[in-house]
Amino acid sequence: MDLQEFLRVVRTRWLSVAVMLIAGAAVAIAVTLLSPVTYTARTTLYISVQGATGSASEVGQGNNAAQQKTRSYANVVKSARVLDPVIEELDLDMTPASLGSRIEATSPPNTVLLSVAIAHTDPVLAARIANAIGTSFTEVVSGSLEQPVGGGASLVRIETTDPATVPTMPSGPRKTVNLAMGLAGGAIGGIALALLRNGIDTRLRRTADVAAITDAPILGEIAFDTKAQAQPLVVHADPRSTLSEAFRGLRTNLLFVDPDADHGKTLVVTSAMQSEGKTTTVANLALTLAENGARVALVDADLRRPRVAEVMGIEGAVGLSDLLIARAELDDVVQPWGDGALSVIPAGATPPNPAELLGSQAMRAFIEELESRFDHVLIDSPPLLPVTDAAILSKLTAGAIVATAAGRSRRPQLRRALEVLSGLDARVLGVVVTMVQRKNVGSYGYGYGYGYGYGYGNADTSAADTASAPLGNSGRRAKSALTR
Repeated sequence: MDLQEFLRVVRTRWLSVAVMLIAGAAVAIAVTLLSPVTYTARTTLYISVQGATGSASEVGQGNNAAQQKTRSYANVVKSARVLDPVIEELDLDMTPASLGSRIEATSPPNTVLLSVAIAHTDPVLAARIANAIGTSFTEVVSGSLEQPVGGGASLVRIETTDPATVPTMPSGPRKTVNLAMGLAGGAIGGIALALLRNGIDTRLRRTADVAAITDAPILGEIAFDTKAQAQPLVVHADPRSTLSEAFRGLRTNLLFVDPDADHGKTLVVTSAMQSEGKTTTVANLALTLAENGARVALVDADLRRPRVAEVMGIEGAVGLSDLLIARAELDDVVQPWGDGALSVIPAGATPPNPAELLGSQAMRAFIEELESRFDHVLIDSPPLLPVTDAAILSKLTAGAIVATAAGRSRRPQLRRALEVLSGLDARVLGVVVTMVQRKNVGSYGYGYGYGYGYGYGNADTSAADTASAPLGNSGRRAKSALTR
């Protein structure tokens, strides 16, 4: 993960970071409020090793020996041998271990000074304990630990250079340090949580996420917008809008996908799951193809949950299903739309066996007849994963366009849908990414002033608007220029 991707994850998952920051700050404040106020008293001891003659060489050797001993004495200060007399003298209600946990003994590098600090809630008692420790430590070292084996005075001399005084300012709790540590811990925890959530989140959020799992051309991005759900046919309602221009760009990119290959005129528009924007995409795409004067047929082959008639505003009682069971002829079910360049064939009555009808010889003959009459044939089909209808149709046509909804579709679903098509040797013409959050839309966008609804078969479908020009294979720009 590079820096740009890391920053994107943090920005996208900012709520996780914010929650953990607040939690860290709350813990720091709680610890500060619950911690008792303590005072630290400190005494400083000077340690020297005396020589027999007092020559310069002995002084140097003694100084080196004193430095080495001082480092060891830092641990001796906390020993029971030193602390037992202190506890007895001051009548303290604690053990040597508990008293030792309050003591901090340090020695600055290359010195013979030993600093002994004691923290306690009572400032007066803290000073008394510190001085008592210094006295007890001196007696233990000089009178016992460093006593020569043959008798005589100890060569180690310990003197108090800075006796402890009663502290006037509390040393704890350290409010600023605690808050800083809480915020730092919260920030680290928040970033870790954001990265974890990003790692386990399988939803497709950006075009780059789609490009990472397929080499199919990405024909366009559709930005999320909730304003115009009631106006799905934006190319018809506002033909000069930036959104309409974006659909024309989608149309142009589609026309430039392998233009020299003879794969026929019929295209299937499908998706991995429902509610991914395929019906609105195919309807607006049909309008952009027809506005150039081409003869276009829009067929609703979703015989389970048809929506084309609703979106196009036509009667859908008789349609494809009636034609496939020979209850109607093609001329009986074709309905001209607009100026006549676009013809719509609704789904008709819902049959009990949609997959069998769509894979029948009658469907093959129907497609052949449409291709003889029209320049382009677009088929709206059911999603790939719940049913097999779209996979069956993809084998009868030039290929499939797969719509996938950012923030709703999941990587395994899109990957599996593409595998279904690949397993049948069906041609995937490209992917259209719908419902992309505007902050994730590519930088070559048309703008965000217009919107329209996306959905599949229910009233709570999301709305979206096209926001950027299509991209080519694996996220690269498509080679065709967008139609103006």
